[in-house]
Amino acid sequence: NKGYEIIDFGVSAEESVDYPDMAQMACEEFLKGGYLLGIVLCGTGIGISMAANKIKGIRCALIQDKFAAKMAKEHNDANFLALGGRMTYKEPPEEMIQEFLDSRFGGDRHQRRVDKIMALEMEYV
Repeated sequence: NKGYEIIDFGVSAEESVDYPDMAQMACEEFLKGGYLLGIVLCGTGIGISMAANKIKGIRCALIQDKFAAKMAKEHNDANFLALGGRMTYKEPPEEMIQEFLDSRFGGDRHQRRVDKIMALEMEYV
């Protein structure tokens, strides 16, 4: 309802799926280009965020509230958000996502730190 196009790779059946597979699918599609961000979900958001962060070029933030969403963008230039479907949040997830989308990366010292985060991918292959 905000005018964003969404591609849903989600689960449409009751059978269990493995969240690393879902993270890989979403991240590979995102890396093709043309997306503002990716959003991944599992029970807690923990496992799928860990899996997404194994994909080169992905900076996935597990957010808990609007402040974390804002900082994920402003300080870490996150390109993915993770949420948990079994979690209870004090703020609606839609508002957290909108806070992220409304925020801008701060650059400057934050860029230096993001560059260091991304350099770790090359150091530990």
